[in-house]
Amino acid sequence: MEAINDVHVSEPGLIVVDVAAADDETAFAFHAALAARWATTSVERTTRDAGQAGVRLRCYLDLRQPLNLPGSRGGAW
Repeated sequence: MEAINDVHVSEPGLIVVDVAAADDETAFAFHAALAARWATTSVERTTRDAGQAGVRLRCYLDLRQPLNLPGSRGGAW
């Protein structure tokens, strides 16, 4: 994977998430769970590292965005 760009972690609440999963379906399901709760970048593909099992996926989260979970009052957990 590419090096993490300083702008992606330049402020508190910004997170880079690197996911290693057995397959594309699992990696995309995890990303969907994150995206349901926080502002995230979109992802269209996974990568495979030669000689290593599974797939990898990178996304960026912004925890500064308020949570919007069913039944919540909009605050932090």
